[in-house]
Amino acid sequence: MTMKPLSLILLILAITIPTSLTYAGQMPDRNHPLRTQAGSGSHRIPGVSCLSWRLAVETDNIRDWDLVPSSCEGYVGHYMLGHQYRKDCNAAAWAAYDYAKGLTLKKDGKDVWIFDIGDTSLSNLPYYARPDNAFGAKEFNETTFKEWQLEGKAPAVPAILDLYKRLLKLGFKIVFISGRSESLRFITVYNMKKVGYHTWEKLILKQTSESGTTAMVYKSKERKELEEAGYRILGNMGDQWSDLLGTHVGNRTFKVPNPMFYVA
Repeated sequence: MTMKPLSLILLILAITIPTSLTYAGQMPDRNHPLRTQAGSGSHRIPGVSCLSWRLAVETDNIRDWDLVPSSCEGYVGHYMLGHQYRKDCNAAAWAAYDYAKGLTLKKDGKDVWIFDIGDTSLSNLPYYARPDNAFGAKEFNETTFKEWQLEGKAPAVPAILDLYKRLLKLGFKIVFISGRSESLRFITVYNMKKVGYHTWEKLILKQTSESGTTAMVYKSKERKELEEAGYRILGNMGDQWSDLLGTHVGNRTFKVPNPMFYVA
């Protein structure tokens, strides 16, 4: 039996391209060791319904959702642990840097770039990959998540760490605004510096008195205070739309993908 040309090409590609190959210029995959703990997260869901759901989530067409649909746990796990999530983060970082390098900074220490922390600068994927969390398909457990944060072991999101370093070289002042509790400042600073975020203008965490405030309201207030202090917000990056919407959002916003949970 003779093999059709297209089938032959696909066979050759399957044999010659190693599954561990990373895309040009990117760091080796640090998430694949999680596959042994990921359960169904390491298998692809057939069809396009979960892909369409993820697209709707990322474009903010679906809002106020609580859990990843159980039928999409495997799809989300495959996405987060596979190459596509890293490529998408890289695309967001590339777009941000392409914009940033075209700006003329005033060199007065007031040109700032804002980053969120959780699942923007630091990755909580090792936590969400646990079977008890199922990539967001199971109810959020505040107790175990705080225990994870207190370990101070969250890895950097490679594309965002690289962007952070590039922005510093361009002369930007970096401001981190996070919904993490102020009580976690010590371990947060330790974790950030351990993975490579070594300097910043401000690291703003949420006060206990603001615990009932939504992320969008809280972050809008903090950005307003920055501008009132004379800072110019030229860029703003986060994994949640609540990081990027509201008031005083800055000149440009950039969304990091995250289909595992929604923060209002």
